[in-house]
Amino acid sequence: MTYILAIDQGTTSSRAILFDAQMQRVGTAQREFPQHFPQEGWVEHDVEDIWNSVLTVCREVMETVGASAAQIAGIGITNQRETTVVWDRATGKAIHNAIVWQDRRTADICARYRQAGCEDDVTAQTGLLLDPYFSGTKVKWLLDTVPGARARAEAGELMFGTIDSFLIWRLTEGRSHVTDATNAARTLLFDIHKGVWSPEICDLLDVPLDMLPQVRDCATDFGSTSLLGGDIPILGVAGDQQAATIGQACFQPGMMKSTYGTGCFALLNTGATPVASKNRLLTTIGYQLDGQRTYALEGSIFIAGAAVQWLRDALEIIESAPQSGDLAAKADPNQHVVLVPAFTGLGAPYWKPDCRGAMFGLSRNSGRAEIARATLESIAFQTRDLWHAMQGDWGADANVILRVDGGMSASDWAMQGLANYLGAPVDRPVMQETTALGAAWLAGMKAGIYPDQDGFAETWRLDQRFDPALSETERDAAYARWQRAVQATMAF
Repeated sequence: MTYILAIDQGTTSSRAILFDAQMQRVGTAQREFPQHFPQEGWVEHDVEDIWNSVLTVCREVMETVGASAAQIAGIGITNQRETTVVWDRATGKAIHNAIVWQDRRTADICARYRQAGCEDDVTAQTGLLLDPYFSGTKVKWLLDTVPGARARAEAGELMFGTIDSFLIWRLTEGRSHVTDATNAARTLLFDIHKGVWSPEICDLLDVPLDMLPQVRDCATDFGSTSLLGGDIPILGVAGDQQAATIGQACFQPGMMKSTYGTGCFALLNTGATPVASKNRLLTTIGYQLDGQRTYALEGSIFIAGAAVQWLRDALEIIESAPQSGDLAAKADPNQHVVLVPAFTGLGAPYWKPDCRGAMFGLSRNSGRAEIARATLESIAFQTRDLWHAMQGDWGADANVILRVDGGMSASDWAMQGLANYLGAPVDRPVMQETTALGAAWLAGMKAGIYPDQDGFAETWRLDQRFDPALSETERDAAYARWQRAVQATMAF
């Protein structure tokens, strides 16, 4: 047997998935790890928790399947993007907890740069906005805040990387300080047009270029690891949303996918040409193969599945996430409760980091079911925000079909609601592990055991299509309520 090992390092857990030579999943192991919230709006991870969870799940899935290192042709890595680690070049130890993509502590730094008129230049090079979401200002905060960090960085003693880069450094035992183009494109430090780190922006944010990893294609040699019982090459890397785009075989311009995990991230393939957004979307690299960059428009929603976790953990009105759809189905259809889940600010197309969540339309009869329905509907409404913005930038046909994945895509109720409020079909694939599959395909294709892009695209299979079941009048009325609620929330 020949296998590909996919490492899927996410925001709340790490997973390892073994795929066979036919790209079928044969084993999975998963471990959650703690989240740390030192202050309001701050989110951190202990990188040792991440590292230990990754090693554990890799070893677990290999043992469960009975796969030896010699049987694994390559490793593909996909990861939570933007999460920032700075570590000691000599010891490999982080100088501080990782600052997670959700973290908003650098909002004031971003505001100062915007007020100084820097955002247009930053956006022109990176395709991104000056927002705490991205890695660049997180690195600046670490260097400015951790005692002695800036002097050590300027002396060449510290290294920066997103989670993929940190994992590769550890897996290769300090031999490889690398990343791929998709992760580099999310740092706020990378010129997506030239394909290089931007000296101007690094200088602006006081980030020494020597800290940064080498940027490579998504499918190439990233080094090898001997920590799993034998020498295994690392052959594929992509940030989680780009990996899902690859896993959904969205290789043609105009194809769109939306992943519903902790947040929601929609990517639209725009081909070899980067499209500058007029609607505050992000221009990013979808993937880079054989030195050729394929670009995408991206809309980022900070809270999607995390809102369902809120129902479970904070409100305690459900015991498990799958119960949310059943509960929402019991809601009074005559009540119009609207939740704006801006728990960590609003992402695209609003970009309001200081905004916080709010609920509207409550009556004396509003209860658990109405809140559950409002929570699931909020994800559909946020997706419609992105849908409209992408149509405005790309000129996409109204009949575009959206491919969905992620944990929430398993909910028939949520996906039907998504189709209802978009007024467009929603396609859910048979293989919903699209993020891990994308990473696996990159590695397997590079190893020579998986097909090329066209061959891989032919393997995509539909599980279920959800067609709209609301009238245009009902759909537009509900969306108008959402828009009023968002405006009121931002004004609070």
